[in-house]
Amino acid sequence: MKPIIGIVAKHNLIDTIRPKIEISDEIKNAIFYNGGIAIGIIPSSQSISLVNRENEFETYKSLDKIFTKTEKDNLIAQIKLCDGIVLFGGKNSDDYEIWISKYCYENDIPIIGICAGHSNIVRSVGGRTRKVLNIELHNQPEIDYVHDINIDKSSKFFNFVRVSNMKVNSRHKNTISDPAKLKVSAYDEFGNIEVTEDATKKCFLGMRFHPESLYKFDEFHNNIFKEFIKICMLNKSK
Repeated sequence: MKPIIGIVAKHNLIDTIRPKIEISDEIKNAIFYNGGIAIGIIPSSQSISLVNRENEFETYKSLDKIFTKTEKDNLIAQIKLCDGIVLFGGKNSDDYEIWISKYCYENDIPIIGICAGHSNIVRSVGGRTRKVLNIELHNQPEIDYVHDINIDKSSKFFNFVRVSNMKVNSRHKNTISDPAKLKVSAYDEFGNIEVTEDATKKCFLGMRFHPESLYKFDEFHNNIFKEFIKICMLNKSK
C-alpha cells in the first residue's frame, strides 16, 4: 500500500460569486512521482474565511473559536485518512490551514509547508512573519535558481537533501521573523530564514522555496518529497 498524502486545498479568490477551492498541480505531481497517493483536504464550510498575511495575526486569539465542532470533526476525519499532510504556497491563506498544522503538531502527523504553507506552520506554534527586505531579490517566479541556502548539518532537513548548500528558487514576499519553538535549519545568503523544523516530531518541516517546481531535474529538491514520503510510509505502518 502506498502512503496517502493529503494536500490542503485553498480557496481561489478569483470567482467570488461561485467560490472554488484549488490544489497545486505541481505538488500533486511530485507526490505521485515519488510513490505517494495524493488526495485533497477540503473544508466543509462554504464561506471563504481568509487570514491576512500582513497583520502578523496579532488579533488571532484562539483558532478553536473560529470553527464549529462539525467543521473541525470533518477536517479531522479527512486528516485521519492520510499518512502525511502538505500545505502549499499562494498569495493568501485560509485560517483552517493554521488549525490543521496545529492539529498535526499536537498529534505528530508528518507535515510539510511550502512558502505560505511554511508561514502557516510557523504561525501554528506561535511564530510570526514579516515582509522580506529587497523583495525584488526574492520574488522572481520565472527563474529556476535565484539564490543559495546554507543548511545546518545537524538538522533533519540536511538528512533529506544530504548537502550543506543548495540552490533554490524564490517567489515570496514574506519571511519568518520569529520561528517560536521551531529550529532554524537553513538560512539564505541574506540571512533570511529558509527552513524550519521540529526535530522532536516525525516531520514538522517548512520551507520558503518551491521544490515542487524543481523536483523533475534537481535531485536535491526531489529528495525532499522522496524522504517525506518515506516518513509517511513509516507512519502508515504504525
